Amino acid sequence: MTEKELLYVEDALGHEKYLRTQLCETANSLQDSELKEFAQRIRSKHESVFQSFYHLL
Repeated sequence: MTEKELLYVEDALGHEKYLRTQLCETANSLQDSELKEFAQRIRSKHESVFQSFYHLL
């Protein structure tokens, strides 16, 4: 993996971590159970993306 590719993966990991954090906070603050479940599903998808990028390293 080139240095540029590694930087891209590190950047992508940072973005995915940020999204997971924001979605977790949003889900915890929502009162509507349907919206809360939706935010949790999206967070879960971003967790999968994070793990995929992480395994590249």
